[in-house]
Amino acid sequence: MKIDRDIINRLKQWKEREQRKPLLLKGARQTGKTWIMEEFGKSCFEYVAEFNFDRTHELSSIFEKTKDVQRILKELTLFTSVPLEAGRTLIIFDEIQLCEGALNSLKYFCEDAPQYHVIAAGSLLGVAVRKKQMSVPVGKVQIMKMYPVTFKEFLRAADEQLYRYVDGLTAFEPLPEIILNKLSLEYKRYLVCGGMPEAVTTLLSGDAITAVDGVLQDILDLYEVDFSKYALPIEIPRINDLWHSLPSQLAKENRKFVYRVVKSGARAREYEDALLWLEEAGLVYRLFNVSKPALPLSAYRDLSAFKLYACDCGLLRRLARLSAETILSGNIGYTEFKGALTENALLQSLIPQSDVMPYYWSSDNRAEVDFLLQMPNSIIPVEVKSDTRVSGKSLSVYRSKYQPAVSLRFSMNNLKEGNGVISCPLPMADWTYRLLCYRLQNSFTAQSPLSPYPDNVSGTLSASAPSLC
Repeated sequence: MKIDRDIINRLKQWKEREQRKPLLLKGARQTGKTWIMEEFGKSCFEYVAEFNFDRTHELSSIFEKTKDVQRILKELTLFTSVPLEAGRTLIIFDEIQLCEGALNSLKYFCEDAPQYHVIAAGSLLGVAVRKKQMSVPVGKVQIMKMYPVTFKEFLRAADEQLYRYVDGLTAFEPLPEIILNKLSLEYKRYLVCGGMPEAVTTLLSGDAITAVDGVLQDILDLYEVDFSKYALPIEIPRINDLWHSLPSQLAKENRKFVYRVVKSGARAREYEDALLWLEEAGLVYRLFNVSKPALPLSAYRDLSAFKLYACDCGLLRRLARLSAETILSGNIGYTEFKGALTENALLQSLIPQSDVMPYYWSSDNRAEVDFLLQMPNSIIPVEVKSDTRVSGKSLSVYRSKYQPAVSLRFSMNNLKEGNGVISCPLPMADWTYRLLCYRLQNSFTAQSPLSPYPDNVSGTLSASAPSLC
């Protein structure tokens, strides 16, 4: 089963750009980087020439001998049956972390042969660059991040008619009950499988939940093999301990990361390298606390206070050994971790829309706002509730103290706005920046139209939304 990925639109924009640089695709293992490069090539080019440095070790010798792009291209033709023609051929360098010379060659493709379309990716690229002390040619490549399948992409594959309804909303008003119920069911299914492409296709193909769990467990096992293969011996047990502590960290009422939850007596300086390894591998997201919600948020972050989330809610569920039946049935014993899983999934929706990590805010253990989004001229507080109950004072405390232009509350309640708070159903989180941009630009009321949107916004907000406001 094929999942249409929104990143294809960004790749097409890169293809047509006049001042184009070689593209470096980054993302966690198993998010589909190789597949998307091949799919992009097949749909947008006459020829695709793929060079995999893991499968063909002899390729590395080409880049060791010369930095001359024309000579490199001439020798590469010996390893492919398709012509390497500028404008007609997509050149793919896969597993590029295995060849430092190939990584450096991207600079020379940029300077000496910009007419060629070159795209590269690699497993654990960030980890490899740090471990081997390699350098990415700064300013000579465009870096594009690839994330797990979003709920928007999941919904488009699961129920295209429902997706088109939500994506085509023209009024800021409550959804019909039948639409909200269908969205809620699909969202629960997404929490079960998460966004790893193989897990998504397994679930949507109608396979048993045990098959989905098997796929997710295989990915988790692969990650642990990576820990042993690519980390320093002293880091391996620490990376394992950090990774397996995620469910416990997030299940706490206060989700602030605490080292003693990892291991009794653990200290920050002992685990910092292990934490960086997981971040560079794209397996975790680290969100910092801010002492003051002001522009820019980065100027007020507290490096000692942060929360740690998994890159994918399906992997987090499997890591926690939470059964799919518990999520689908709404088991009452699942109440506490339900909030953690929902918060993780919400973050998973927010990050691809802006490529920027949110922050969070707390005040003397009296109040905590789950996420803060930085827009060009404002800070937007975001509260997350896992069901229809929205009691709590944290957002009220924040609003009273800082008086934001608008606030967001995600829950399983219907879409509405009142008293400066936008109440948004959790399944609509992938449309967050689209809503916010329109709201901040137009100060609309509950009955104001949501569209028309700028042509480059509707349905393709993953990278451009914040800059539009």
